[in-house]
Amino acid sequence: MSSGVNIVGYCEPVSCRGGDTVELKLSSAVPGPITMDIVRMICGDAGNPATGFVEEEVSAPGFPVTVEGRPQPLNPGSWAGIGPSPLLGDLSSFAITCSVRPSVRPDAPQQIIGFGDLTVAWSRDGFVLGSDATGPLEHGRWYDLRVEVDLAAGSSSLTASAHPTRSPGVDSASRGGSTRGTVTQVGDTMEVGRGFDGRVSMLRLNSAETSFSWDASIDPAGDVWTDTGPNGLHGRFHQLPARAVRGPEWDGSSQTPATAPGSHYDAVHFHTSDMYDAGWETTASLEVPTDLPSGIYSFRSRADHGVDRTPFFVAAPAERRHDVAYLVPVATYLAYANQRIHITNAEFFAGGAAPPPNHQWLVENPEVGYSMYEYHPDGSGVMFSSWRRPVMNMKPAADTWGFTPDSNIVGWLHHTGVDFDVVTDEQVHAEGGDALAGYRVLVTGSHPEYWSTDMLDALEAWQRDGGRLMYMGGNGFYWRVAFSDSWPGAMEVRRAEDGTRAWIAEVGEYHHAFGGGYGGLWRRQGRAPNQICGVGFAAQGFGKGSAYVRTHDEPDRTDWIFEGVEGDRFGDHGVGGGAAGQEIDRFEPSLGSPRHAVVVASATEHSRDMLRTKEELHLTVADASAMSAVRADMVFYEIDGGGAVWSTSSIAWFGALATDGYDNDVARITENVLRRFMEPTPFVPPTAVRGLDRKRPPTLE
Repeated sequence: MSSGVNIVGYCEPVSCRGGDTVELKLSSAVPGPITMDIVRMICGDAGNPATGFVEEEVSAPGFPVTVEGRPQPLNPGSWAGIGPSPLLGDLSSFAITCSVRPSVRPDAPQQIIGFGDLTVAWSRDGFVLGSDATGPLEHGRWYDLRVEVDLAAGSSSLTASAHPTRSPGVDSASRGGSTRGTVTQVGDTMEVGRGFDGRVSMLRLNSAETSFSWDASIDPAGDVWTDTGPNGLHGRFHQLPARAVRGPEWDGSSQTPATAPGSHYDAVHFHTSDMYDAGWETTASLEVPTDLPSGIYSFRSRADHGVDRTPFFVAAPAERRHDVAYLVPVATYLAYANQRIHITNAEFFAGGAAPPPNHQWLVENPEVGYSMYEYHPDGSGVMFSSWRRPVMNMKPAADTWGFTPDSNIVGWLHHTGVDFDVVTDEQVHAEGGDALAGYRVLVTGSHPEYWSTDMLDALEAWQRDGGRLMYMGGNGFYWRVAFSDSWPGAMEVRRAEDGTRAWIAEVGEYHHAFGGGYGGLWRRQGRAPNQICGVGFAAQGFGKGSAYVRTHDEPDRTDWIFEGVEGDRFGDHGVGGGAAGQEIDRFEPSLGSPRHAVVVASATEHSRDMLRTKEELHLTVADASAMSAVRADMVFYEIDGGGAVWSTSSIAWFGALATDGYDNDVARITENVLRRFMEPTPFVPPTAVRGLDRKRPPTLE
């Protein structure tokens, strides 16, 4: 089955402002002319019952333009290059030592070191020198290699010794081997890890004349492999291999690369599937007009053989901002970039529907790289994701998760007639509080799950300064992520001991290479989402959605939310049959929910597949779906400085906004909050916390 997708592209950068230049990198499977223009997305969901798919053509200098499309290649696989340097080319006899942990048993030999006609590889028959192998050895364990070369004699030898472990049994089963080969020239450049799945540590080269010692524990956020020897012949990493990972000397005495002896984390994990930068040539570029309204735009590429829309986000300048901003969760889009859930989890799709075309393209082109919800072919979790490649699910009408669903919130904002800007969380990371300055109201997407320290700090400061937050989703502010200036466009996650996660980082590898911070859940670092939005992730399930029921707690503070809404039950419509669903959040003071907050409504009538998150199950694994903690709590509270928070606590809220042409209870409630939050009249927290005796059933079983 062919996807039929013939045109794909990506932008650099994804987030921009007027005056910036955005470059489109485009590949066309069919050579020929492509007409390109700029469009603004109003709603990118073809299934939206009120609007359908809506975009507007935009007048921009130089567009429309016709370009000549052609194929551009995808070349995955991380590696390191050293040289060119005469210091390598002048060698006559030398020894290379390193430790290697292969992570697969490959069908074909995988090169570990390439140095002229000296080739050290890993195969099913063990380590290979030239064409001769040591004999079969285990993958998944460390071996100490010594390669000796005498160019005058044209000879080489390799000895592989199994590095000692903490298991006498393991050490008795595998010891190593040796082999010999021929070498006539080495050249002035050495490549390490190119085409290899596994780890390399403590790489050294010694000769009678000089020595080199490459230390991967130095600056793991960077792209340099530092030579600590007398020559300073540093290597350069390509396609973002994993750093801050355990080497053969790691003994468990330290879990933190920053404080451990360097030898413990002197390792690099190469993957043949790593894809940081496709490196495509620029097809077209746009100098963003300074008067272009803030919004979500796309390069639209059209030809007889296909259509592609490649989005980018234009934020407003500081001097021309509206009161309201839509906070685009691009970090979350990046985490899910190219996720294959349509393919690997068919139960998400009723009737076993075929994958959408963009997802079928991923099957045909695995070299585009993976999302952070998948594994590399060697079984290790994907820690990094990058914008510098096609991202097939961050396109209008491309997915049922993330960008396309969030466009329903954008469509609703347009429907209200309220002037608003967009700002991305990526810009908040880079610019801090300056990215949010001047905005009275922030409206989130349906699933702002991934947040860096700088993002969270800026949002907290904005709230303390009187900001009003409309948290329009579920499972927000959940995972800690990190970025590095050395790898622009890339993001890192380490899935540590807890959380609802697709994989878990290896022992001792819970700290980010980017910045060194402890990864995993913000909840485990004293910054649970409850502190920002009053609620935190409670349960997940993808069956039928649920309605909310009002509590009537403290009506004098919250009745305005329900103006024009009849009855106590609302949201029994939309995607999946209800506004509370998919992933839901709960009010919980023990995790930092403000005690003066009002739970204005709750949704509790969930299907049996709505199960509590695993971090909630502290003392039991009882039937989680029956527990009182499985609920979505709509919460409101005021903050000193005139600010406030309103949280829907459900990803599925977006899917109920457009019912009956936006003439429904969910849209009305949401607009009531938006209009009141836009008013300059400050919110004032109550002088006394009322209702503390009205306790809910225990939720931390």
